[in-house]
Amino acid sequence: MSTPLKITRLDANQADFNHHLDGLLAWEGVSDRAVNERVDEIIAAVRERGDAAVVEYTGRFDGLDVADMAALTLDRARLEQALERITAEQRQALEVAAERVRSYHEHQRQESWRYTEADGTVLGQQVTPLDRVGLYVPGGKASYPSSVLMNAIPAKVAGVPEVVMVVPTPRGEINELVLAAACLAGVDRVFTIGGAQAVAALAYGTETVPPVDKIVGPGNIYVATAKRAVFGKVGIDMIAGPSEILVVCDGQTDPDWIAMDLFSQAEHDEDAQSILLSPDAAFLDAVEASLNRLLDSLERSDMVRISLENRGALIRVDSLEQACEVSNRIAPEHLELSVADPDALLPKIRHAGAIFMGRHTPEALGDYCAGPNHVLPTSGTARFSSPLGVYDFQKRSSVIYCSPQGASELGKVASVLARGESLTAHARSAEYRILPD
Repeated sequence: MSTPLKITRLDANQADFNHHLDGLLAWEGVSDRAVNERVDEIIAAVRERGDAAVVEYTGRFDGLDVADMAALTLDRARLEQALERITAEQRQALEVAAERVRSYHEHQRQESWRYTEADGTVLGQQVTPLDRVGLYVPGGKASYPSSVLMNAIPAKVAGVPEVVMVVPTPRGEINELVLAAACLAGVDRVFTIGGAQAVAALAYGTETVPPVDKIVGPGNIYVATAKRAVFGKVGIDMIAGPSEILVVCDGQTDPDWIAMDLFSQAEHDEDAQSILLSPDAAFLDAVEASLNRLLDSLERSDMVRISLENRGALIRVDSLEQACEVSNRIAPEHLELSVADPDALLPKIRHAGAIFMGRHTPEALGDYCAGPNHVLPTSGTARFSSPLGVYDFQKRSSVIYCSPQGASELGKVASVLARGESLTAHARSAEYRILPD
């Protein structure tokens, strides 16, 4: 057995708990000046030189020596070929996951609505899909076909006519599962480009890459910085931080299960965060023992160790109610309620990206095939943000129709308010519609 884990142990009632928790949750995801300057330079070059700049940066950063964008473009036939190349087991798993994701998101689709007032005035909302969205997918070994499904399928359910995917292929390394997922999800066009240059191409367009209305999908610090930089020209989903899991357990779940649930996030990267809350101190000891016993069985054990030792914690609370209070303060991306009666705790949870109910619902199922989206708010942003969904690919326009009588009555109100703001033209525009007594 390797050296025992040095994982933080806290008690929610210790005097300095809040101080320790703040330190544990702190994460600096802001790009430094050098990264910002580099990204700004790349974006400016792509805006100015289009395809030529994208090809140049792809050669420099991804090691691909190509003449033009034609070599970095994949057609629908290539996606279908990938679907044929993967194993039957992989295809079946992708198809089941895709269908579950699609079925869940069908329930989120919003429809246009309107109502008519007594005087004939009609008010409502017209809901329409975005025209074109861009999906950024990490490439090479860090490839996530599940993310393709989670980002592209809600867009298609929303009715987006065109989904454009960019995925880097460093040194020509193509992940067939990612392309197969793109095929099943209905992705329309794929460009094998990545980094800030891909984000710039999607935001501003080039001779080959069409400009999109919104960019979604995860990426490294350069991608995140570029997304932040182009926001306003296009919409973005979010600036995501490291993956997180918070487990609330009553002490009755198999400690090996809980240990593996904590590992499931820690294996994402060194900055990922895994926290367990329980009122049972002996159970915390048992989970710690499981963590130490099972760690060496993981392929990414070194990464997991760093994550758990730097940002992980086992925290004793007085009760499950106090666990909910701590959880709301953390506002985790993933929350497991591994307790006998999760429904009793659910009303007490105000902030969480996704809530996994009961002992038999590990977060890992949500990552792949449960159905709800796995693109979730991180770093406490679940206090004001929601999972990615169909609503992110739809926009709403207000619909207003005034009958003559309605315009007359509303004109009187608008006139008073407009003159109170010294906006004479507004007032007179409304007054023209007031009917004579």
